[in-house]
Amino acid sequence: MGNRRTNWRNDEDPVRENADFDMEISRLIAVLLMVLEWTRPGLPTPLRPICDPRVLDRFIKEARDTEAATRVCREGCGLAEPLTVPLTSVDYSIWENKNVQEQAREVQAGLSLLGQAINVVRASVTNSALHSLIENSYNNIRSIGQVLNSLNIQEAPSSTGGSEDTWRVTTTSELFHVHTNFLRGKVRLLLSSAPACNQDSS
Repeated sequence: MGNRRTNWRNDEDPVRENADFDMEISRLIAVLLMVLEWTRPGLPTPLRPICDPRVLDRFIKEARDTEAATRVCREGCGLAEPLTVPLTSVDYSIWENKNVQEQAREVQAGLSLLGQAINVVRASVTNSALHSLIENSYNNIRSIGQVLNSLNIQEAPSSTGGSEDTWRVTTTSELFHVHTNFLRGKVRLLLSSAPACNQDSS
């Protein structure tokens, strides 16, 4: 009988390729939801696509997937040095006393820090199975920031704020845990109070 060879390299796992395909399908679904919401008839001024909670839920799900992958990664996924990230805890009494512009500045500053930290990891991680998830997370952070800008809320200043609003993580799993919680917390809170997401749709 002739020899049968399997030419998969270690970093060309067909399971990972299927996961990458599923992730691309998920991104397409999120985009489709945004388009459907934007073109929905009957609204004098259509709500912004990001106001649809299903869109943010999709971003959160992908953030959780990346977080889960970093927890089981053992090689090629360490941090060379600690990275600065935003605090995710929310004092609701303080948050609610801020106007939406102040809330937006805080969220945009946090997204900027996360984007910088994830970009560092994106450039340094050598684990090929994890790299595509990190690349996706980086693109998602940029997309969320751009979409929030479309709500016509004042952007964050160039300064990211005082050290009391940040802390430092030492592992990739910590970084992506912060990423997930930031989306679940402050980003969702901002969207719930943004004027563009609270228009009368009747």
